Amino acid sequence: MTKPSMAGKHVEDGRYEQEEVQLAGRNRGTLLESLAYPITPTGMHYLLVHFDVPMAEPETWQLAITGLVSTPLTLSLDDLRQRPAVTTAVTLECAGNGRSLLHPRYVTQPWFHEAVSTARWTGIPLAPLLREAGLDDTCAELVFTGRDEGIQGGEVQFYQRSLSVAEAMDDGVLLAYEMNGEPLQPQHGFPLRLVVPGWYGMTSVKWLTKIEAVAEPFQGYQMVSSYRYSKGPDDPGEPVSHIRVRALMVPPGIPDFFSRARRLQPGLVTLQGRAWAGRVGIARVEVSVDGGSTWREAELEAPESPYSWTGWHCAWNAEPGTHTLCVRATDCAGNQQPMEPFWTRQGMGNNMVHRVGVQVE
Repeated sequence: MTKPSMAGKHVEDGRYEQEEVQLAGRNRGTLLESLAYPITPTGMHYLLVHFDVPMAEPETWQLAITGLVSTPLTLSLDDLRQRPAVTTAVTLECAGNGRSLLHPRYVTQPWFHEAVSTARWTGIPLAPLLREAGLDDTCAELVFTGRDEGIQGGEVQFYQRSLSVAEAMDDGVLLAYEMNGEPLQPQHGFPLRLVVPGWYGMTSVKWLTKIEAVAEPFQGYQMVSSYRYSKGPDDPGEPVSHIRVRALMVPPGIPDFFSRARRLQPGLVTLQGRAWAGRVGIARVEVSVDGGSTWREAELEAPESPYSWTGWHCAWNAEPGTHTLCVRATDCAGNQQPMEPFWTRQGMGNNMVHRVGVQVE
C-alpha cells in the first residue's frame, strides 16, 4: 500500500518522516566547521535541488530572452563568455534554514543551521543584457525558468521564479557560469544559473534557459504557493525576499560522533564564525557564554564584497563546566536576531540566535 503523502503537513513529536530523510540525503548542508573558510569550498557548499539535476550539453545549450522586449535574444554559452565578466563573492542561504528547530515542524527539507555558504561567482551582469533586449514600458516582471522539471503541490512545472524590473536590473545580479574559478558543477546549475545577491537562495534559479518579460506579476507555484511567510494554510502571507540578519559559530572543541555534542579543554579559546544580512551590512556581533544572560562584542573582519558574509572572532577563557554559547548579529538597519524562533507554516526566515552547548573538562 502506498504511504499517504506528508507534503504540507506538520509534526509535533520530533520524529522525521522517511521522505524528509530522503530529501536530506539528496540535499547536503555545509559543515559548520567550514565557516572557518571565508569562501566555502565548492564541495562543502550547501545544496538544494527541487527536482532532478538535468543533463546539459554546453555546445547546444541556449538562453532565450523573450516576451515584452523589442529585440528578443538567443544566446549560446560562448556568446555569454565573450562578454565582459565579473567575479563577486555572494552569500546564499536557503529560506528554510533553521526549519527543523521549529515546533511544530513543516514536513519538507529538514534544515538545522547548515543551509548557507559563500562562493565566488563569475559571469556577466544581467542588466546590460536586459537593456540590449529593450524592455517594454509595460513590463512589470522578469520570469526566470530553469530546465529542472517536476511535480510540487500537485502541479507539473519547471522551476520558475520572478523578479521586478527594478530588482532584476540591480548591478549585482549575475548570470553565472563559474563557481570558485571553475565551471559550475551539475548540481549547482551547469551551464548557467542566476545569482541574486541579498535574496534567499530560491531566487537564484539554476540551469537557466529562459528569461521572459511579462506585464503582470507571475503567478507560478514557487511564487504564490511556496516561499511565503504564512501562518496557516488559508493565509497567503508575505512573499519571502531578502535574507534576514544572522550569525553562526564554528562549534569549538571536538564532537561526539552521534550527538555532535562538543567537548573541549579549559583555557583560552578563540570563538569564531560568520555573520550576514543580505544587502545590509553587519553592525556588530555579540557572543554569550552563559546562554544569553550576558553578552560581549566580537571583533569583525572586513567582508570580501558587499554581498558576502562578515567574519567575527572573540577570545573566551573556558572554565570547567557545562556552557551554552550563543551568537547574535545586528545589521546596519538596526535589526537584531531574536532569541526565539520566528514561526511560519513553511518554516521560512527563521534567524534565531545560534546556540552551541559545550562541556569543558
